[in-house]
Amino acid sequence: MPLPSDELKIEVKKLIMDTLSITDVNISDIDDEKPLFGGNNGLTLDSVDAIEIIMAIQRMYGIRIADQHVAREVVRSIQSIAQFITDNRLTRNF
Repeated sequence: MPLPSDELKIEVKKLIMDTLSITDVNISDIDDEKPLFGGNNGLTLDSVDAIEIIMAIQRMYGIRIADQHVAREVVRSIQSIAQFITDNRLTRNF
């Protein structure tokens, strides 16, 4: 499987920041690998934020995430979100 591009990771960070109206964190301060929830990555997110992020990903990329266990894994980190988008773009020809 191809790895997600740095551009996609930045796009995902911007999507999260825009969706959640986060203005007090720099994109460069968000670590791609650290957990978005409970991680020391500059963001303090909760379960409501996770739902909003999933909805934003589905809207922006046209990728459906129906299973809550899959969704939990997808929103684990910037890397996991970007990898999910990359994988599903390939399989669904976006």
